[in-house]
Amino acid sequence: MMNRLDRREFVASLTAAVPDALIVSGLGSASYDLFAAGHRPGNFYLWGAMGAAAPLALGLALAQPDRSVVAVTGDGEQLMGIGSLGTIAAARPANLTVVVLDNGHFGETGMQQSHTSLGTDLVAVAQGFGISDAFVGTDVAAVAERVLARRGPTFAHVPITTDEPPRALPPRDGVAVKNDFRAALELPTF
Repeated sequence: MMNRLDRREFVASLTAAVPDALIVSGLGSASYDLFAAGHRPGNFYLWGAMGAAAPLALGLALAQPDRSVVAVTGDGEQLMGIGSLGTIAAARPANLTVVVLDNGHFGETGMQQSHTSLGTDLVAVAQGFGISDAFVGTDVAAVAERVLARRGPTFAHVPITTDEPPRALPPRDGVAVKNDFRAALELPTF
C-alpha cells in the first residue's frame, strides 16, 4: 500500500522550500492549495485550462532558463495533457519540475476514478516519454532538492489522500494574475 500525503500540507511545504521558484498551478485543487499556501507574485493560477499546466510551465522554463519553474497539477489534468510530457522530454529544460498530485480521482467532476487508480503508472509514462528523472515523491525535501538543483526535466508523482480541505480560491481576474506574474518577472504590465 502506497503512503498517501496530505496535498495541502505538501504544497505548502514545497512552496516554502522553493521560495524563488515560478509556480504554475493546474485547474482546481492544485490552484486552491497553492493559493492557500500564500499568494505571491511568482504564482500563476490556471482557471478552466485543463491539461495546460505542464505545457505553460514548459514555455515559462524555456523563456526563463535562470529560474526554477514548477508545474503543480493533478492526475486528471496531467492525463488530459499527457502529450506535453513528450515535448518536455524533447526540449529538456533543466529548470522544469512537473509535480503531479495524484489522488486517483477526477476531483473537480465528482470523484470518478482516474486512470491512475485503474493501473496507469505516471512515472513509467514520464520515463517512456524520455524524462529520466521521474520518481514517486513522498518526501517534500527530495522534490524541493530537485527543483533547486535544476538538473531536469524532472517529474514527481506525489500520491495524495482524497481529502477535500475547504477551497481557497485564487483571484479569477486573469489580467490581474498576469500582471502580478509579469511584475515578478520584472516585465512591463499592461
